Amino acid sequence: MLLSLRQLYRKKLRASDGDIGHVEDFYFNDQQWAIRYVVADTGSWLSGRLVLISPHAFGNLHQNGDCLLVNLTRQQIEHSPAIESHKPVSLQYQAYWDGVEAWGAGGFPEAPPPPHLMPSKQASDDLHLQSTQALSGYPIQTSEGAIGHVIDFIMDDKSWAICHLVVETGHWYSRKEIVISPKHIDRISYEESKVFVNVTKEAILEAPQYHVSPLGEAYGDTRNFD
Repeated sequence: MLLSLRQLYRKKLRASDGDIGHVEDFYFNDQQWAIRYVVADTGSWLSGRLVLISPHAFGNLHQNGDCLLVNLTRQQIEHSPAIESHKPVSLQYQAYWDGVEAWGAGGFPEAPPPPHLMPSKQASDDLHLQSTQALSGYPIQTSEGAIGHVIDFIMDDKSWAICHLVVETGHWYSRKEIVISPKHIDRISYEESKVFVNVTKEAILEAPQYHVSPLGEAYGDTRNFD
């Protein structure tokens, strides 16, 4: 079944022996388009520490109520890796601009190399690890210009693969939500804050409406410009 990631944000998380916080974000690989980690905000329990949980630790995502069960103990969650161990591209850039390399020893920034030439700062950095929260709001860039922006991601609950990006087009009086398959995405640019696609503006404007139910289940026409 297809699920909306946007409707999973803030969902409570419960380990086998108690509550552990809520869903804050999802990290995915932009080559395989599969969820790599669920980012859990541990709240007051671990002083708001953000930890990474593997999708393999989750059971049925269609549980009743506002809570998702995690097949781990609170102690295992406490020893889960922090987000610093596997940074998405957005945090890798943030770490660079916050670092001494960019600002130097004084109070003014030095001239750094262009962002797209910056090397990975740590061996653990993955240049294809993206944050769904960070990408929300990115404009869709066609060869003819920008149209619409990303508002959601649709995931297969069995494989944890991202099947579609949900894009909102139009203005407040004519807005429409459509989906774009990852196969139509050429690249994601953090420097430009854009998602580049290989379809035309006209095709996007004529794409059928897509819907997400209040329960987070996605439905609608998923034709992808084929």
